Amino acid sequence: MRQAAVTRNTNETKITVDVNLDGSGKCQLDTGVPFLEHMIEQIARHGRVDITVNADGDNHIDDHHTVEDIGITLGQALAQALGDKKGIYRYGHAYVPLDEALSRVVIDFSGRPMLTYNVEYTRALIGRFDVDLFREFFQGLVNHAQMTLHIDNLRGINAHHQAETIFKAFGRALRSAAELDPRANGEIPSTKGTLQG
Repeated sequence: MRQAAVTRNTNETKITVDVNLDGSGKCQLDTGVPFLEHMIEQIARHGRVDITVNADGDNHIDDHHTVEDIGITLGQALAQALGDKKGIYRYGHAYVPLDEALSRVVIDFSGRPMLTYNVEYTRALIGRFDVDLFREFFQGLVNHAQMTLHIDNLRGINAHHQAETIFKAFGRALRSAAELDPRANGEIPSTKGTLQG
């Protein structure tokens, strides 16, 4: 089973993340950041990945540490669940629309952390959520999942729609990249023979 459970404790946050890459899209979240939970639900549902996140952070200051540390811990869990990456497709991409908004996400489980993030939100807050924190979430995830991730919001007027298309597209791209290729015969999809950086 391609599963992992990771706990990360600091002076600012206490985070536990469970991931099952071969799940059905189940999601259990208790983070204190409702809009981030709504977005992680999109990853689970559209990626068909089971995700559980419990977080106790210093939200009385702001949501920054909690959001970033959830990204870090989710990245660590993904890396553990993927293991040596034998037999996976490695690459995944998705275009996802939501009404007027359209986003593209491309993933490579390359073993090298790289985030390219081209998103200009039409407003700074969605409810009380600071949209700048999405970049922090994905940067933490990328650094610890050891993946290359390109995120492009191609158009959008409603900031909620912009964010939702990004997270849905991430889920779909994750599903494609992490899926086992029946023709790979358990080989690592790299001429180097490794995807460990």
